[in-house]
Amino acid sequence: MLALGTVAPDFTLPEPATHLNRSLADFAEAEALVVVFLSNHCPFVKHLADHFSAFALEYEAKGVAVVGIMSNDVEKYTADTPDRMTEEVACRGYTFPYLFDESQDIARAYQAACTPDFFLFDATRRLVYRGQYDGSRPSLPTPVTGGDLGAAIDAVLAGDGPLNPQIPSVGCNIKWKAGNAPARFG
Repeated sequence: MLALGTVAPDFTLPEPATHLNRSLADFAEAEALVVVFLSNHCPFVKHLADHFSAFALEYEAKGVAVVGIMSNDVEKYTADTPDRMTEEVACRGYTFPYLFDESQDIARAYQAACTPDFFLFDATRRLVYRGQYDGSRPSLPTPVTGGDLGAAIDAVLAGDGPLNPQIPSVGCNIKWKAGNAPARFG
């Protein structure tokens, strides 16, 4: 896992819904930055996607930037193609950029393991949280609340340090292209 205190890895990626490129620098003024690795087909993402859409809108109003990144191999997982990403933005009402990491370089730089996988950076873009959205799962009756990520964001906005414990995200593995997976997945 990416170590707490790590500076956010830089990126410049296309946003299929707008046909613009977005980079880390675009969010420099935000008080905090959430980077989340998503996919369209993963049942774990589908489980929280509508809630996360509203959650992101709420925190964007508080000065937090949110960026979604899709890094799956779209040749094998066609539900995640850029056109389908654009459909997902419209369907879910995402107000945050949903970017396409075709090379998978950004997923490797962030050491993303699954979808969804959440990373929270403070105003200096140092990692303060990497973990689950909350304790809900598609197979459990636990309601989706965003409680873990929300508590971490609230702490950053209050000027507090990283929360402990941090429970890793659970979801579908990143769908790596042949020969592209980091050593721990190869």
